[in-house]
Amino acid sequence: MIQNDAKKERQAKKSNQKKQPGAKMQNQSGRKNAGRQASSKRNDAKKTITQGSKNTKRAKNNNQNTKRRSNSKQTTAAPVKITFLGGLNEIGKNITVYEYGSDMIVVDCGLAFPEQDMLGIDLVIPDFSYLKENVDRIRGVFITHGHEDHIGAIPYLLREVNVPVYGTRLTIGLIEGKLKEHNLLSSAKLNVIEAGDTVKLGAFSVEAIHVNHSIPDAVGYAISSKAGVIVQTGDFKIDSTPINGGMIDINRFSTIGAEGVLCMLSDSTNAERPGYTESERKVGESLETLFSKAGKRRIILATFASNVHRVQQVINVAKKMGRKVALSGRSLENVISIGAEMGYLDVEEGQIVSIDMVNKYPAEDMVIITTGSQGEPMSALTRMAFSDHRNVNVGPNDYVIISATPIPGNEKTVSNVINELMKLGAEVIYEKTDGIHVSGHACQEELKLMMGIIKPKFFIPVHGEQKHLRKHAMLAQSMGIDQKNIYVADNGAQIEVSQNGIKELGKLPVAKIFVDGSGVGDVGNVVIHDRKRLSEDGLIVVTVSIDGVTGDIIAGPEIISRGFVYVKESEELIDDARDIARYAIEDCVNKGSLDWNTIKGRVRDEVSHLMFEKTGRNPMILAIVMEV
Repeated sequence: MIQNDAKKERQAKKSNQKKQPGAKMQNQSGRKNAGRQASSKRNDAKKTITQGSKNTKRAKNNNQNTKRRSNSKQTTAAPVKITFLGGLNEIGKNITVYEYGSDMIVVDCGLAFPEQDMLGIDLVIPDFSYLKENVDRIRGVFITHGHEDHIGAIPYLLREVNVPVYGTRLTIGLIEGKLKEHNLLSSAKLNVIEAGDTVKLGAFSVEAIHVNHSIPDAVGYAISSKAGVIVQTGDFKIDSTPINGGMIDINRFSTIGAEGVLCMLSDSTNAERPGYTESERKVGESLETLFSKAGKRRIILATFASNVHRVQQVINVAKKMGRKVALSGRSLENVISIGAEMGYLDVEEGQIVSIDMVNKYPAEDMVIITTGSQGEPMSALTRMAFSDHRNVNVGPNDYVIISATPIPGNEKTVSNVINELMKLGAEVIYEKTDGIHVSGHACQEELKLMMGIIKPKFFIPVHGEQKHLRKHAMLAQSMGIDQKNIYVADNGAQIEVSQNGIKELGKLPVAKIFVDGSGVGDVGNVVIHDRKRLSEDGLIVVTVSIDGVTGDIIAGPEIISRGFVYVKESEELIDDARDIARYAIEDCVNKGSLDWNTIKGRVRDEVSHLMFEKTGRNPMILAIVMEV
């Protein structure tokens, strides 16, 4: 009797499980085009699309049964290994590596812009050493969106490791533009996916999920393996009235959360900001007000080149007010060209005019959209501010709008540009209160909402400085995630995540790789240190000719100063340096040392000590000993 009752209970339970909705809430749209080749190989593309569609269906079936799997099976599954090569404790350079068994995938591959003390450096990219060591295991690189801190290092990666790249249509379009500049497009394996598509690569199934950001076609990823599902949100906000593309797919995130999420990696940029991020549409309303205030003055508006939504709104308002638009800045021109060509920007023919023609139009008929919202030294707005722009001379008849918030660390450079523009007589609008900028990143309430619907077992804050990561970790705790299940990582960290917990494996030695002109990685910290010293204290060159046999001084020492002191006004100091250099050489010779490196080292030390003693400064000392 007891056995029959138990049997009935098991049958009833089984019946209820079958009635559970499972993955029926999963987004049904956009299941086509997964893995479409961006190149001209259409036959291969069709194969990839078909495979992607099948994988999507398979992922649905697997997800539907997630809850039915026994806990014992989950705990015995091998862990997922995660390696953070960039994007932590910094702004930019985002790149994360996932490994399961012999398979490896990468999410994002971005760059960072140089800090003020990185003199002469153009870009900073991640250290790809670990990827080069494991090139045979890499199945693909998945990109969340088309911002530089997520795609900027792809050309440098593909030079070393030519692996497939997956991204949405606009993202791949922007990557194509970069690869053309680097002459890498013909060999690249670019694949277009859509939000809702699932790509199966080795042990991983990767599903793209639509999110709102400051650029169209942004996605997060649900990364599935036998260990469980890991959600990487990418950069996101929850915008109920987006400019285009529809609202973030909360429904799909919720469904995945209900099915069970092992771990979540989430955007921490605005973790310190309470409340919600305002909608991008608010900027459009503010722009109309500001454009009206400009009156008959010329409008110059600076924003991020990749903020396609913002540019569209500027174009819309300019058209409404009967103004033409000119673009200044190569990156801006490239993005706008690609965005318009692919249908992400609606630009009426004749609306945009060449920057070379800007002075042929009355001031009241012109809007100039420019790069330089972060005060970058070589940007168009900075050149305008310092009267160094080829086409634009700023004056009292200009109304400048900076539609961006300074990235942490850029506050001083932005302030300098504003001050210079004001000195030229322009009115500059830059305050947040004017509603001229909203962030593309989620604030605290949105971050908590995402945690609440995904309900991850483990949580890892990413994409931010230490203060952002720590604050995000505190938010996770407030949402009920156990502190021992929260991991604040650093660049180079390697961890394993399983149903049993997070395990630290150690830390890889990841360096910042500097791009200086065409050179990649040939400038290191030593060179940067030398450049810093040269910029601060200048250079002293000591030249001397010595008899190679006797060690007698034949000519010199001669002292040359560059960027340190003006020789004609510091004759006494120069004479002292000459005397101390002569003494150092003669002392070495008298002690029987004719080793040129020893002599040069002694000259450097003695002259350096003298200069610091006399001036309190520490110039670089270059000793040149010529053997005669």
